[in-house]
Amino acid sequence: MTQTPGERAPRISDAIAAKIEQRILEGTMRPGDRLPSERDLAADLGVSRPSLREAIQKLVAKGLLHTRERGGSHVTDRLAAHFADPWQEMLAGHPDIHRDMLEFRALLESQAAYWAADRCTDVDIRLLDEAHAKLQAQYDEAALEDCIDADLQFHQAIAEASHNVLVSHLCASIMKVAHGHISDNLRALHPRPHRWEQLRGQHRAIWLAIREHRPEDAARATRAHIDFVRECMGDNALAEERRAVALRRSAQPARA
Repeated sequence: MTQTPGERAPRISDAIAAKIEQRILEGTMRPGDRLPSERDLAADLGVSRPSLREAIQKLVAKGLLHTRERGGSHVTDRLAAHFADPWQEMLAGHPDIHRDMLEFRALLESQAAYWAADRCTDVDIRLLDEAHAKLQAQYDEAALEDCIDADLQFHQAIAEASHNVLVSHLCASIMKVAHGHISDNLRALHPRPHRWEQLRGQHRAIWLAIREHRPEDAARATRAHIDFVRECMGDNALAEERRAVALRRSAQPARA
């Protein structure tokens, strides 16, 4: 490529930084991940170690990496944190926003499922199979905390299979924001076997539609799942209100 007069020649470190940044965007490198050793990463990228060091410093300056003394370089959660942190505070102070959150989840996740069913590769299907198998195993063991984590990982695997980096990172951010109400909802469903089995069946329907490349069915199953969550959250809120009323009555002095 001919360089125009006065144009700065691209630095090797810029190209290296772009490659690492791409891996962060696509989810190959995730928040908290430690970069491979300098020697291994330089060999993997086919670059010199001084150029790699310069590239890493550029990404540290952008906030995508942070370095620890004798602890290497790690991927930050910058892409998610600036979105998630203020919204977590808003949800805590304004419970009515949960309804809006579910509407947005239905919009985003149904589209993610549609694209995942349309675009997923054999590797995506393998990863989705693993995430679904892990989730089903937690249903069988009734291990609530592990089930919550597996639920979030399953939905994130779908987002990544959509092959849209914005969808993938937005879903990760939304799941971080929604973690509290997802946990509360699963805790309420856990002691109710019929509802628990409904939840298992919904995840299975989404999984099958994606791996069988049925986009419309995948989107429809995802919307049905979010509608179910919305219904359960409404039931839970009503049950809590009734319990609060009963407690207030029980605190009143006995009447003659």
